[in-house]
Amino acid sequence: MSVSVFPAPATPSEFTSEALGITLFEEDLSRLEELGNPLAPLLAEAAGLHRFSGKKEQAFSLPLPSSLGVSTVRRVYVAGMGPSAKATCDSWRFAAAGIAKSAVRDKVTELLLWSPGALEPPCGIPKGTATKALVEGALLGNDRGTSFRTKREDDDNGEASLARLSVAGGTEEDLTAGRLFAEAQIYARHLANEPGNMVNPLILAERAQALAQAEGLECTVYDDTAIREMGMEGLWSVGKGSKTPPRLIHLVYRPDGTPRKKVALVGKGLTFDSGGLNIKTEGHMRTMKGDKSGACVVLGTMQALARLRPDLEVHALVGAAENMPDGGAYRPDDVVRAKNGKTIEIDNTDAEGRVTLADVLCFASELAPSMIIDVATLTGACVVALGEYTAGLFSNSDALAERIYAKGKETGERFWRLPLDDERLRKKISSPIADVLNSGGRYGGAITAAMFLQEFVAEGIDWAHLDIAGVDNYKEPYGYYGKGATGFGVRILLEVLRSL
Repeated sequence: MSVSVFPAPATPSEFTSEALGITLFEEDLSRLEELGNPLAPLLAEAAGLHRFSGKKEQAFSLPLPSSLGVSTVRRVYVAGMGPSAKATCDSWRFAAAGIAKSAVRDKVTELLLWSPGALEPPCGIPKGTATKALVEGALLGNDRGTSFRTKREDDDNGEASLARLSVAGGTEEDLTAGRLFAEAQIYARHLANEPGNMVNPLILAERAQALAQAEGLECTVYDDTAIREMGMEGLWSVGKGSKTPPRLIHLVYRPDGTPRKKVALVGKGLTFDSGGLNIKTEGHMRTMKGDKSGACVVLGTMQALARLRPDLEVHALVGAAENMPDGGAYRPDDVVRAKNGKTIEIDNTDAEGRVTLADVLCFASELAPSMIIDVATLTGACVVALGEYTAGLFSNSDALAERIYAKGKETGERFWRLPLDDERLRKKISSPIADVLNSGGRYGGAITAAMFLQEFVAEGIDWAHLDIAGVDNYKEPYGYYGKGATGFGVRILLEVLRSL
């Protein structure tokens, strides 16, 4: 359900809404007095009863029966954000998401958010950025996720969702950006959550075509015959073990005038990964519907770009395949040739994502962009190295890496840069019979995978590889993330592109 977002007056005496959500730093408790009588004393009493001091993750709600004499608001939600000295943009996202989740549980459809800290943010955080974060958090918290359950009479929450969100003191520009960023991430989440029997390479291509038609983008889909004719033997080989053939998807956003830059985004689109002949164990095969998350992130980004209309030319490329172990599957010891002519010796068929990306990076390089960013659930080694809440960042450009890292602080999408300059480690992907080996083994696996990808990026192009394995799916709700696919990476791509 789409949520309409509107600016609201910054003055508390003018607030009118079904529900009021308030986010407060520890130093801002006295701001409740601005709500006046009779609401201010009621909230002060409720805060005391709940021992609310504004600490992070503290929250309470207060229903307001008509007998209390508060005619403009029927329910109030208050969320703490901790000390303002430790504020980040995620402080507002987390608080707004918590409020939105509580409001949805109470079947609230209209919510007004008031955050004194967003109107007067701490040093170093722009006012508009904080307001935008409030919208993102509320809409992401409102998202009910992907469900294929039949409707039940005992489902208390049913299809409850916000219909209208207002933000006190927000500008149209900031609120619109927050809404578009959140909607793009939600698009990516829902698509990534769909299982392999509902989204295979052919259907993913159809979804991309539908997105292009809806948003005014160009879209070209190359079938398996065209993929082979273009010399993309890596993508073709990974997909040939499935009865559903691979596809190469190419979306293009062009601005109204002359573009300042040409950029390429590349997404890994494995709609299901069994591991191929190096088949995964049962535990590791579960959630492999999410191995297309990089592609979903790139498609969600294109949705928002088409609506934001930046003066950039952006190409989105997805190698879509299903890695399956039938009699036609590619094998360990096979040697395949990528689009740029380099040969790849297959050590492990479960290192398939980099083999598909190799060809797509070659295709992207031939477009001669100034920058390529690829997004992929590439390695379990990255999860071992960084845990489940930080993504891996690799780049041949210090400036691009620093830009991504800085923007990640704004979006709350954590990245940590890992090295590409260890020549001893690079020897692990050396092959005696081919130009490169597709797996360097367990140790330093995220790094050797990135080194492999770098072999297929043309000289002179700034390139970054975002390994989102681990952060692409959460087993339990966390902040403004629900259970399942996260859409992690959409907002960082959008912020990086907007900053160019």
